[in-house]
Amino acid sequence: MIRTAVIKEDLKLYQDVSIDKLKDENISWCWVDIENPSEDEEKVLVDIFGFHKLAIEDALQIHHRPKLDHYDGYDFFILNALNDETLLSETVGIFILERFIVSVRRENCNEIDEAWDKFIYNENKWNKGPAYIKYLILDKIVDELFPAIQEIEDKLNSIDNNEDKKSVNQIIDEIFSIRNDLLKLRRLVTSMRDLLYRMLNSERLSWIREQKIYFQDIYDHLLKLSDMIEESREITADIRDNYISTNSNKMNINMMVLTVISTIFIPLTFIVGVYGMNFENIPELKWKYGYFVIWAIMALIGVFMFLWFKRKGWFDIDK
Repeated sequence: MIRTAVIKEDLKLYQDVSIDKLKDENISWCWVDIENPSEDEEKVLVDIFGFHKLAIEDALQIHHRPKLDHYDGYDFFILNALNDETLLSETVGIFILERFIVSVRRENCNEIDEAWDKFIYNENKWNKGPAYIKYLILDKIVDELFPAIQEIEDKLNSIDNNEDKKSVNQIIDEIFSIRNDLLKLRRLVTSMRDLLYRMLNSERLSWIREQKIYFQDIYDHLLKLSDMIEESREITADIRDNYISTNSNKMNINMMVLTVISTIFIPLTFIVGVYGMNFENIPELKWKYGYFVIWAIMALIGVFMFLWFKRKGWFDIDK
């Protein structure tokens, strides 16, 4: 699907102008947006605009890292838009010529649709030129990253407060899932940040100098997004470590209680083992009150050891 927005020298907007008429001398500049082009439409990109086939192939890949290439007569950009459902990147190709900007992608991109509507219905922006469209698309793509990261932050707050009273295993599973999402977002944001840095410092992109302050603002947003992602990753690490430490502490307490109980029964087991031997010459076996005395001795030993361990704080969980 191809749609065009043509600004003529009278600064009036004309939509859906035929591709064959885009070389009209009365055209001031034009935005051509192409979604999931057919083979014939791909040939238009080569025949009408003279784009390199490798650049078109890169633009139509579903997943491709952001990049900037300079060709004879035009600049080619790969941008990454966010898929809200999978948090994976979707490729958007941008070709910028002197009087044209061409956006190409395989999948539907809400950010480009929003930028298109914002441009079409704002008459004051019709004289801005291709550089402004480039800024508008980038700005929409970057702005869509904030809600995804803020949603993750809300999840972390809920997990930290444990509002749903989930078990430790459920929380740990959610934490690892969130860290995986943050990793996807970090890849996207980092690659886009590097692209913006290269654009701002490129000597070959003369059209950026006129609107550098706008692209610098997008770069600042990407820096902020990077900080938000790193902060969220640190929070997930802290929550994970806290729950693991809490779980380990509970395990240690249980082991300590079991150890105390086992230690108390060690001397009692020894006494029972001694008098359970099958020797005939054990004097206490023929003693009338031997059974009760042994019980009394074992009870005293058990109580004494219990009180001694308690005094040492082994039963005090808070210590």
